[in-house]
Amino acid sequence: MPRFELNPQALASWNPSIKAAVAEQSNSITMYGVIGDSYSSYYGEGVTLSRIDAALRSIGDNEVAVYINSPGGDMFEGIAIYNRLREHPKKVTVKVIGLAASAASIIAMAGEDRLIAKSAFLMIHNCWSYFVGNRHDLRSIADQLEEFDTSMRDVYIDTSGSSEKDIEEMMDREAYLSGRSSVDKSFMTGYLSADEITTEATPEDTQTNALKALDVALSKSGMPRSERRKLLADLKTSTETPSKPSAADNSMPSATELDPSSFDESPCLVASLRGALTI
Repeated sequence: MPRFELNPQALASWNPSIKAAVAEQSNSITMYGVIGDSYSSYYGEGVTLSRIDAALRSIGDNEVAVYINSPGGDMFEGIAIYNRLREHPKKVTVKVIGLAASAASIIAMAGEDRLIAKSAFLMIHNCWSYFVGNRHDLRSIADQLEEFDTSMRDVYIDTSGSSEKDIEEMMDREAYLSGRSSVDKSFMTGYLSADEITTEATPEDTQTNALKALDVALSKSGMPRSERRKLLADLKTSTETPSKPSAADNSMPSATELDPSSFDESPCLVASLRGALTI
């Protein structure tokens, strides 16, 4: 089976500091990170079916509001969460406050009311994956991915009422839909009030922004996912566990010291970080 991968552009577009301004209430669920737990070691707690299921059991037979700001992630997990929210006996209101990309955009379709900030975005595309194998394996994986694309397409069609041709065209070109476009195309049912959103960054958000910028740069350089995950996890651990300074500590900046704006224009930095990992 395919293993799903985060889309680099979606990851780069995600701002983890965007959160709901209102205090979290007992009947609300927040989805502020990657869908699934494969990135949890450095992007914080993943949005998983088990976590959502536990939250819904706690909420019980009551209406629920779901706040989303996510770059996507594991499609299996996203579809499972979508189905779980659809099964909830009371009204589900989805509120996209930043980005709902890929698997997160599927989850956003689960609400009876689907609200989005005018400054927020919905991103729909064909599945991203990574795999190795011979030509027969690759053909099989492509067939499996096509089934996932069809499943996502049908969710978008059922929700928005758009034609199969229009949805497939948007998925093929990896469409980023603004709040206004999302409502105009009936993916979302209305707008979210601006006073429900805050962008005040915490130290954890600053670290996450640095890590994701590095992840995007290394992904574009061709570094394998497994190597990127190890490097990012090591960087995050080093910033969370202070230790006695040494010569080695000065050879690489911490995640909070990295300047995200420099990565796209700094192949030397990417190369040196890659070398630091593989030596």
